[in-house]
Amino acid sequence: QVTSKEGESQCKEKHVVLLSPVGKLKISGCETGLHEIKLPKMSVLPSGAESSAACEVCEGAEGMTEPLKQCTAWLHAYFCEPARTASLPVPAFHHPLLQRDSFTRQVLWTLLRDVKFGEAVSYKQLADLAGNSRAARAVGGAMRSNPIPIIIPCHRVICSSGQTGNYGGGNLMKEWLLSHEKLQKEKLA
Repeated sequence: QVTSKEGESQCKEKHVVLLSPVGKLKISGCETGLHEIKLPKMSVLPSGAESSAACEVCEGAEGMTEPLKQCTAWLHAYFCEPARTASLPVPAFHHPLLQRDSFTRQVLWTLLRDVKFGEAVSYKQLADLAGNSRAARAVGGAMRSNPIPIIIPCHRVICSSGQTGNYGGGNLMKEWLLSHEKLQKEKLA
């Protein structure tokens, strides 16, 4: 067990790789919660066949912590049966950014809580929701530092002009996620 300078015990990090329709998602976390989801960079959009590909853990399945199990179950539902995500627990988060009290944290929690599947919100609207209408730029910064993309749906934040804006996983990934949600929502309607 390693201790940090502050004397807090460091968590034992576990890693899982989830094979998804958008490529391999690298997920890390500990017993306490998720640390991060790393998105692959997409150079081409997945075709219809790939996008309905099974969503399964391809590395690290043994010894998964509860938050990692919840995360992979949630992501599996997101890609394969989106209607189920509403009834699944969101895994606990254990990333320093989400522990400290900050505007970034407030923005990310607001996004998670208020912007539902198949919806989109502008940077300015999200700034309003998070309690500071003049902080659209800061919202952009919060989106860039989001350690848990897809679950904390920063892909749903777009420019006021309707342009998708930038995305950590690349703009193709953002477009794919937005159209996936739109199609699924239409199927359910």
